[in-house]
Parts: sequence; structure tokens; C-alpha cells
Amino acid sequence: MAPLHGLNFVASALRKSGRTFAVSSPVDGNLLDGKFQLARPIDAEEALAAAESAAGPFARMTGAERAAFLERVAEEILALGDALIERAAAETALPVARLTGERGRTVGQLRLFAAAAREGSWVDARIDRAQPDRQPLPRPDLRRMKLPLGPVVVFGSSNFPLAFSVAGGDTASALCTGNPVIVKAHRGHPGTSELVAGAIRSAVDACGVPSGVFSMLHGEGNVIGVQLVKDSRVKAVGFTGSRAGGRALMTAAAARPDPIPVFAEMSSCNPLFVLPEALATRSGTIAEGFRNSMTLGVGQFCTKPGILIAVEGESLARFRKELAAAVAAAAPAPMLTAEILREYDAHREALLGVAGVRVLAQAEAAADAAHSQAAAVVAETDAATFLTQPQCSEEVFGPCSLLVAVHDLAEMRAVARRLDGQLTATIHGTDADLEEAADLFELLAGQAGRLIVNGYPTGVEVCHAMQHGGPSPATSDSRFTSVGTAALERFIRPVCLQDMPDRLLPPALQNANPLGLERIVEGVRGRH
Repeated sequence: MAPLHGLNFVASALRKSGRTFAVSSPVDGNLLDGKFQLARPIDAEEALAAAESAAGPFARMTGAERAAFLERVAEEILALGDALIERAAAETALPVARLTGERGRTVGQLRLFAAAAREGSWVDARIDRAQPDRQPLPRPDLRRMKLPLGPVVVFGSSNFPLAFSVAGGDTASALCTGNPVIVKAHRGHPGTSELVAGAIRSAVDACGVPSGVFSMLHGEGNVIGVQLVKDSRVKAVGFTGSRAGGRALMTAAAARPDPIPVFAEMSSCNPLFVLPEALATRSGTIAEGFRNSMTLGVGQFCTKPGILIAVEGESLARFRKELAAAVAAAAPAPMLTAEILREYDAHREALLGVAGVRVLAQAEAAADAAHSQAAAVVAETDAATFLTQPQCSEEVFGPCSLLVAVHDLAEMRAVARRLDGQLTATIHGTDADLEEAADLFELLAGQAGRLIVNGYPTGVEVCHAMQHGGPSPATSDSRFTSVGTAALERFIRPVCLQDMPDRLLPPALQNANPLGLERIVEGVRGRH
């Protein structure tokens, strides 16, 4: 594997700026190989011009051609071999096994979107033929389908350096439907980003895709990122990160003369409700499962359960002891970056500083801050404190969660109503529990994008039925998902063509249906 060059990918060119940065490993603090060029405004301008130029030709490519391109990206990523995993591990402190699985997920979702591009039904073709003799007025010929928006800016995520970064779900879903992509690489894993960007660049060249379809820039989000978002050539944004970062991008996009959508995943506590019978019959299993879920990836999953709600009593007293023992045995581990560790420490201490909140459980082994380690902590409070102290419902990104003890199911519902929008909500209960608390499901369905029964929220399946998005502040628009094939809906828009001659129609809307798509014709769905 060639040494890292640290340059920005501007369509088919590599650009040097003169201003560089380096990255240290969170594992040991040592400086890693590679100096990375901070993109200049001119680099962003060239990437934008190239994306605008590529948008039309890329949109006109067939689904089969775009599918072949996405599949080639997957192959090129796999061809990077161990070098990709080793660099990602050094930059993020994530275990090799976790990163190997994440690479599989990344390749898998590229292939999933390739299949969607090849199959083509995402265009949602609808045809209502002309009725010239209709009374009292004739009906024109109306044909509707969805088209790509145009250039999309994607911000790489810190906690998933492969699956939510350069070639992650945002990029794959945008490319699937014919949108050029400009990636603003995450500062925490620039070497990993360069390797994946090189794989995409190789696929662009091999498949004859217009060069402006992909660019990747290093740089500060509040400089290069905002420049990209404000530019009129950009038509949408994909972002995974902090609430402050997401809202800053939303503000910038909304202030444009032509506002654009920012699909931001930002903040979620993913509450887990434990109903009385379940707590009485399997408290130990729930304690262990909750500990495992909250500490998975050092608590840096967007679906980490950050709040557990249970009814006070003997069962909860036993659960406290079981959870304390499970958390005590959790080994401290390094977080993604030293900066994320500092933020974790600050947010954890802010929670513990709330009157009425105390430490219930914590890891016995001390964390080594010099190696960016964080230790697991579970705090506890009561419903009255939770309902009156907004800090209790704020996300703590890291291995920290809050137990909220309530007096009864009525108070549990009150806590549920106090919650902001969430990515997930989980209920543990027996059949009798679930029947008694049936209205809790209805309540949570209005607050979360995914409801889980007797499971744990960490682990998001990439498939057709997944919903990874919820009401604000979990995401900026609860109607969409960032995981699964429905994610492509973010980057397309409907257009209706009226009385257009058949020979000028896009193939998806022609009478002969040359693509063999499933369409809705005169209200009837079929391949006609």
C-alpha cells in the first residue's frame, strides 16, 4: 500500500493547499503517519463546478450503469485489505473485529443500493392517460416520476468511519439515484477517509462515470463545510454528528435564497422502559443486556440506551445491585478522539451535578485519560427530578446512562411524554405487561422512529424495512431514514410531465415500459 498523500480529491484531480494537519492515535497519543491538506475555498469551488457539470450526465446514466459503479466501489474497498482496517483502528481506537464487521456493512449497503438502482422502482412511475372526451372538461396526459436532486454534500461521521463516512449510507443512497457527492471528511480519521476516497476514485475511472460525481475535501466544518452548504449548486446535505453541528448546517441551509434540506442525525437518548413483571422475572438478564448495550463501542453508538425507566419496588432494588455489579466489571476503553473524551467528561459531570441525581454504578477500573479512556457510569434519579430538570434528558455521548425510578405506570407515562424525539424506544415486558401498557406503545410511536420489544437498540439492520430517524432533535426530518433502501428518498423529488410526446418521455414513463418497471397506471400497480 502506497504512503498516504494527504491531498484533497477534487473530481479527477488531487489538490495541495499548503496548510496541513496531522492526527494522533487515541490509543496511545502518538502522531500517526500522514499530513493532510486543509482544503481552500478554491478547492471547494472546483469540486462544486465539477459536481454541477456531472449532475446531468450522471442522472441520465441507466440504473444498471450506476449499479455497476456502486458494486465496483464495494470491490475497491475490499481490495484495500488489512491496510484499511489497520489505519481505521489506529485513528479511532475501534477494535479490528468491529471495523471488519463495519467494512462488511459498508460493502453490503453499497451492494444493496446497487440492487435498488438496477431494479429502478424508486422512480415511483405513475401514469394517468389523457381523456380527451371527458366531460365537462378533458383530462390531459399526466405522468409522474422521481428525479435526482443534484449535488449532495455529505459530512463524514466520527463513530462509524466506514459505514457513515466517505462511502457510507448517505453517499451510497445519493449515488444510487444519480446525485453527485462531495464529502467533507471527518477530522478524526483522515487517513481512513483518504483510502476509501481512493477506492471510489478508482471505481469512477473504471466505470467511465463523470469525474465530478465524487470529490472529498479535508477542512474545518465551519469553513469549508458551510461554504459547500451555502452554495446554490448544492441541493441537499447528509450529516451525522452533534446537535450543535447539525443545527448550524440547518441554519446555513435555511438562510439561502433557495433553502435546501439538511438530513441531519443529531441526538438521541433511546429510552428503555422496563415493565414490572419483566423486571420481577428477569432483572439479571436485563441488567446485563443493558450494560452491554450502553457500553458497546464505548457508548458511542447513536442508538445507545441512555435512559432506563422502571417502577420502584423490590424488583428494582434487586436490579440496582445486578446492574451495579455488571457495570463495575466493564473495562474502560479509549474513545474515538481526545476531544470526544473531553466532551463526554463535561456532559457526564453536568448530569451528575444536577440536584437529585446520584451515581448508582461505575466501573471499578480507573480510566486512563492519557489514552483517551472512558469509564462506564450509571446515574440514578426519580421521576420528579427528571420531569423538572432538562439536563436529565440530554444525551451523554459515551458510556453513561441514567436510571429513572418511577412510582407507577402513570408516572412512567409522564416521563415518556417529557422525552424529546428519539431514534429508538424500547419496552421490556411480559405478555401481561405489554397488554396493560398498550397505550405506552402509542405514546412512544409519536416520539421515536423505531420501537423495540424485549431487545436492545444498538445494532441497526441495513435492509428495506429499517427506519433510522425520528422527531427532532433525533433527526432534522422524521419522515426519512438514513439507513436502508428508503434512505434514497431523501435525495429525489417528483416531477409531473403533462402531454409530452411518448418519444420524448423518460423510459420509465414511456407507453412500452422498456425498463420493465412496476408502475401505477390509471391507479393500478403492475408492470404495464
